[in-house]
Amino acid sequence: MKTFVTGGTGFVGGMVVRQLIQAGHTVRALVRPGSDLRQFKDLQVETVTGDLSITDSLRQGMQGCDWVFHVAALYSFWGHIWEEFYQSNVEGTRRVLQAAGEAGVQRIVYTSSIAALGLPMGDTPANEDTPVYMADKIGFYKHSKTLAEQVALDFARQGLPVVIVNPAAPVGVGDYKPTATGQMIVDFLNGRMFGYVDTGMNIVDVEDVAAGHLLAAERGRLGEKYILGGENLTLKGVLDLLSEVSGLPQVRLHIPHSVAFAWSYLDTALARLNPRHIPAATPDKVRLSRQKEYYDSSKAVRELGYTQTPVRQALRKAVEWYRDNGYAPMRGADNGL
Repeated sequence: MKTFVTGGTGFVGGMVVRQLIQAGHTVRALVRPGSDLRQFKDLQVETVTGDLSITDSLRQGMQGCDWVFHVAALYSFWGHIWEEFYQSNVEGTRRVLQAAGEAGVQRIVYTSSIAALGLPMGDTPANEDTPVYMADKIGFYKHSKTLAEQVALDFARQGLPVVIVNPAAPVGVGDYKPTATGQMIVDFLNGRMFGYVDTGMNIVDVEDVAAGHLLAAERGRLGEKYILGGENLTLKGVLDLLSEVSGLPQVRLHIPHSVAFAWSYLDTALARLNPRHIPAATPDKVRLSRQKEYYDSSKAVRELGYTQTPVRQALRKAVEWYRDNGYAPMRGADNGL
């Protein structure tokens, strides 16, 4: 298949590009001027210069393509206003899907997020059918991704061949930026993770997420959503596994949410005084930490044949990649699987 990919220079999108090529597909990727192209190292990728705001670049990129993977999104907790999130994530999605419809592509896989899904009830994982309430959405990113998913569902109802995937928190190789979850791992490896709050997350190997995208294109039911997750763990559980696979000491200090809130306001105040300082904690991130983001991927397993790498193995691969690429010192010893 000839495929068009947005967001291919990013963490998830880069792995989608790599797996598409490994599966024998041809890839054309949308890249912004000056983009970091390390994800395309050693890969045969045709590029089209443009961005989600330029409809002509989308049309040019999709010309003659069979599949479209819309992975690009603005994901940040600092330094962006609502209009930027709305234009990138909501209107950008609308432009991509409109162009895909005009191009007559056979299948579109839209990369949503667990951020657009309903919230779990305590420790009970949520799924694709859990009710979604905008009042529960904290921060510009979650709001925009929820609205963007509704755009995708609207297009699907109008007959566009769209399948939606909702990745959890990916870890693994190729996290150059790094992502928020990746930064947590990097901070741990560099001894900057002094404590933890009571929260939970779903950790998934980025290679599983990318494979899930291809499975969605091949087997997904049109208009359906599929959670691409791994294992549900408390933050303390994630940090303990990182300790095991890295050979570094455990993080033992439990930080109450009230203390984390106070620190987040101080950290963001410092960032406003020093534009080069990116806050490790923001009030929105602390509010989000009160919600355990536990999700159930059984629908993707059942309908797509989606498989999940054990989280310990995924974290081990991430640790090795960060160390090999200079994000953390080469010290400690992995204990094996």
